[in-house]
Amino acid sequence: MGAPSTDKPMRADARRNYERIVTTAQEAFAELGPDAALEEIARRAGVGIGTLYRHFPTREALIEVVYRSNIEQLSARAHELLEQQPASMAFETWLREQVLWVMANRSLATTLKAGMDHESPTFQLCRTAILEATTALVQAAQDAGAIRADIEPRDLTRLGHGIGVACETTPDAAERLLAVAIDGLRVTPDHRL
Repeated sequence: MGAPSTDKPMRADARRNYERIVTTAQEAFAELGPDAALEEIARRAGVGIGTLYRHFPTREALIEVVYRSNIEQLSARAHELLEQQPASMAFETWLREQVLWVMANRSLATTLKAGMDHESPTFQLCRTAILEATTALVQAAQDAGAIRADIEPRDLTRLGHGIGVACETTPDAAERLLAVAIDGLRVTPDHRL
């Protein structure tokens, strides 16, 4: 979660406030949606509203940083899983985590996308981070012979997004749909290309 770039480095206390605001906003937006009161976020972060506005002059600026931070964390998680688990397990674990992320953050993403150019630096950064993460997961799982050779990295993000959106109001169905999807991704004799 990087601080905004400025000409001079951020003081240590200002950086701590910034990071606390972003972490608190992530939690508040997940719990209350993107319309969570900024005053409540400041209160939960233990800072004054003026401090919040010094770092984030608008709600949209805060949402953008939270979204970017979420995507960076989700992307980093893919690489972490690949270091900790066999490729097939990392692939499945991350897909499950992606679905849960979509279910928890779709309203935040929708709010951000409604007010921002899809070619903006934030969208480009997020798109690149997710594509790199899914490429690593897909390649490792394919190299291990765990998933079909015709699966592309974007298939993984589309699949996870689709299940997450479909199960937003029926979260108990997510695991069943994920199991069906994962079975369809696995290598069978017909898909050894």
